[in-house]
Amino acid sequence: MAKQPNIVLIMTDEWRGDCLGIAGHPDVKTPYLDTLASKGVLFSHAYSSCPTCVPARAVLHTGLSQRHTGKVGYQDRVDWNYGCTMAGELTKAGYYTQCVGKMHVHPLRNYLGFCNVELHDGYLHEYRYKDVEFGENQLEADDYFHWLRSEKGVCCDVTDTGLDCNGWPVRPWPYEEKYHPTNWVAERSIDFLRRRDPRKPFFLMASFVRPHAPYDAPQWFFDMYLHKALRPPFAGDWDNRALLESEGWVYNSCTGPRDEEMIRLQQAGYYACISHVDNQIGRILSALVEHKLMDDTVILFTSDHGEMLSDHGFSRKSLPYEGSAHIPMFLFGPEKYIGKGGRVDDSLVELRDVMPTLLELAGAPIPAHLDGQSMLHGVQREYLHGEHAFFYHDYSNQFIVTKKDKFVWLTQRDEEQYFDLEKDPHETHNAIHDPAYAPRIAQMRRWLAQELKDSEEGYSDGERLIAGRTPVNCLSNVLEPNC
Repeated sequence: MAKQPNIVLIMTDEWRGDCLGIAGHPDVKTPYLDTLASKGVLFSHAYSSCPTCVPARAVLHTGLSQRHTGKVGYQDRVDWNYGCTMAGELTKAGYYTQCVGKMHVHPLRNYLGFCNVELHDGYLHEYRYKDVEFGENQLEADDYFHWLRSEKGVCCDVTDTGLDCNGWPVRPWPYEEKYHPTNWVAERSIDFLRRRDPRKPFFLMASFVRPHAPYDAPQWFFDMYLHKALRPPFAGDWDNRALLESEGWVYNSCTGPRDEEMIRLQQAGYYACISHVDNQIGRILSALVEHKLMDDTVILFTSDHGEMLSDHGFSRKSLPYEGSAHIPMFLFGPEKYIGKGGRVDDSLVELRDVMPTLLELAGAPIPAHLDGQSMLHGVQREYLHGEHAFFYHDYSNQFIVTKKDKFVWLTQRDEEQYFDLEKDPHETHNAIHDPAYAPRIAQMRRWLAQELKDSEEGYSDGERLIAGRTPVNCLSNVLEPNC
């Protein structure tokens, strides 16, 4: 590579892997992203190994597995003391590194090696009161909230719709579209292009909070889906009907709505947020063209995790199933940087692979301790180990996924599931007791037992899985090397 490329990482929150037009979704409209993916390298088997915001982003920023970041569940107010980060290494390689939007780290103003951060994390319950140690309050520390209140007054907030940041009810954004946090991320990203130092390559992370709830896209995007017949959620022979009936009427639980009209509205609101983000990404692309940067810029698009969206009766994330753990991922850029475009790469890739990929693009050394691999030449990985500890312990899970199948162990219930993803991509049949799959299941169970050998929780002795252990969100044996 004769010249270091500019790098744009477009990060989204809670975007399902199947929710792109180019991925074959029958309803969702994403013309800008479809255009990029069709000309770039689309990774059809991309996953999040610990699919909620905090642990997934720790994997992204460090290039480590969730076992090495120490974050195997969701927990706020735990310091991020990683000595080697994606932005830090790119800064060392001569890049000006800028994040606009969501970081979701601790403390809130931890820059993780970025030269500058314009922060918007969405609504974070834990940070709405002042942090005793760092003196932070989200309404003061978050740049978007500071800007919104300066524009609209101190009483204006993203909660004015009455929606919760983890709920499934929907309602359009009540103010002018320019005040929406999705527009703010695009606007501040575009402004960065104006004020960048043209003599230096840049790394811009445009990090959108949507389509994570609240589902509050502007009315125009709601109207795209509000009165349209939408594909119903996927159901399986293993769905826990008793659980869904007992918890499925609660708007902020991990189960989805039971009312069919509420399910359709949930889908419409989620898809509206996706199309709104896609539209604002179009604005960033136009700015890159106007600044004559496209010939020397690589774009990587992905998400921290997916959204169950009432598949199997569940909402939100943290679960091992496709809606939650399967994510979108593609590279777009000149052939001199990413190779021939217009192709699909079926490598089994994960968020840990983003950091080494960007470092290779930058011509920077890839630290030997990283668990991720560069995606520029295909990733060699037979399987991926994923997991999530859960505040409802019955949901805590471990899983092994390959390009063709998935083995799930629900640790507290000691319940196993097996899905043949080639024949059953929507996980409608739990084949754990099918004799035809017995040898394969035994192999995947051994893989998981090896991955969890000597685990802090005591999940495995290396030969067998041990049920009934207490899940923890944060491990004590965190890998924190300096690069």
